[in-house]
Amino acid sequence: MKALTINLPESLDSEEFEIKMLLAGQLYERGKVSIGQAAGIVGISKRAFVEIMGRFGFSLFGDSVEGLKSDIANA
Repeated sequence: MKALTINLPESLDSEEFEIKMLLAGQLYERGKVSIGQAAGIVGISKRAFVEIMGRFGFSLFGDSVEGLKSDIANA
């Protein structure tokens, strides 16, 4: 996995977990990563990621039926 360093302003009142969830959720919804890869970005299990992503406004069911089929096949 690639490593990425992001410099955030001190005034940003967010936890590392929240920022990782936001990034991983966006990447998943855009079809750039699978559920497993998104969970890996956050450092949690696939099940935990699926359970938590709704709290961050992300949908498990993206725009792509093929993407959903792929996630089911790789679950």
